Amino acid sequence: MDLSNIKRWDSNILLSIVNEKLRLECDSIEELASMYEIDANSLADKLSGVGYQYDPLTNQFKSHEF
Repeated sequence: MDLSNIKRWDSNILLSIVNEKLRLECDSIEELASMYEIDANSLADKLSGVGYQYDPLTNQFKSHEF
């Protein structure tokens, strides 16, 4: 799956795919970013825009309060 152009992805679909990859394939957001050649900060910014932030304790993006 090509995640290299995350700006074009629908945020909700991206969230679902990223959380699945974190759960099944990667132990951290850094590993995911390296594996799929994406910028971890850009990914976090995109998902933050729809109310999600990365939680390193659970290794997933979770909803946060605004």
